[in-house]
Amino acid sequence: MDTSVAVPLLLGLVLLIGGGEVLVRGAVGLAERLGVSPLLIGLTVVALGTSAPELAVSVQAALAGSPGIAIGNIVGSNIANILVILGLSALLCPIAVASRALTRDGLVMLATAAGYAVLAAAWGLDRVVGALLLVSAIVYLTLTVRAERLSTTDHGAVFDKAAAFEEVGPGRLHRLHGVLKPLLFLVAGLVLIVFGGRLLVQGGVALAQGLGVSEEVIGLTIIAVGTSLPELVTSVIAAIRRHADVALGNVIGSNILNVLVIGGVTSTIAPVVVVPQMLWLDMPVMVAVTLLCLVFARSGWRIGRREGGLMLALYAAYVGVLLAI
Repeated sequence: MDTSVAVPLLLGLVLLIGGGEVLVRGAVGLAERLGVSPLLIGLTVVALGTSAPELAVSVQAALAGSPGIAIGNIVGSNIANILVILGLSALLCPIAVASRALTRDGLVMLATAAGYAVLAAAWGLDRVVGALLLVSAIVYLTLTVRAERLSTTDHGAVFDKAAAFEEVGPGRLHRLHGVLKPLLFLVAGLVLIVFGGRLLVQGGVALAQGLGVSEEVIGLTIIAVGTSLPELVTSVIAAIRRHADVALGNVIGSNILNVLVIGGVTSTIAPVVVVPQMLWLDMPVMVAVTLLCLVFARSGWRIGRREGGLMLALYAAYVGVLLAI
């Protein structure tokens, strides 16, 4: 790979991941100073903040006229979250699905994936669809907050997504005191994410041109996996520490927010035209692997090493098909 392409890609990823953590730290510090409850901070500030890198990439790609990267990042992240992150986590530690809340959120994950694919094919990803997705996100998060307040033991996917970042992952939060320091962290995080997203999009476009492949392929693979690295790290560490339920919740929560929040904001700010390949291949694959995840989870209420290995093999086959088209 040419250094003129590799440097923007790698630097963009570093800035995105680092900026995402700095942003969440600053946002959490400000929320605490404003007297927001820890539960609400986790379910909104942390959960949404950890999705900021994906949001920055998709929005900037859409604004730059690269819909393949914008939508490919969302769809590809959802596919990689299940087949790669969940597959690897299950290989390290079989995942028992004991939470009724995770079962409920799994169905929400399937509904959002299928709804996104249907809307893209039947209507297009314009501002109307973007607004619908954002309203759905607000409703979902509101119901999630209410459910978590009523239950202190049976946690859902968004709770686990926040817990994975705060307690399991390398980005464990150290509280920031005062107002100025978290405010500076917040601004710095935003700046890093914006510049990181711009570099990653530019590098992705250049890589596609250099390799002679479509921007969709780069968005669905390299960029999607790259922006999912924080989820990969936190889920794998959760599996190693025998917190496999948190690993599963992290993936489910990420996939729901990818569609409702990132898809919603992207379509609202910069409506995109979905390329035909996304409609007949990639979005159906996203729905299919989401359904497969639920089938594995409901089969004996666990995702074992055999299922994890199959997931990784399916991802390799999917990438092979993308490169062959």
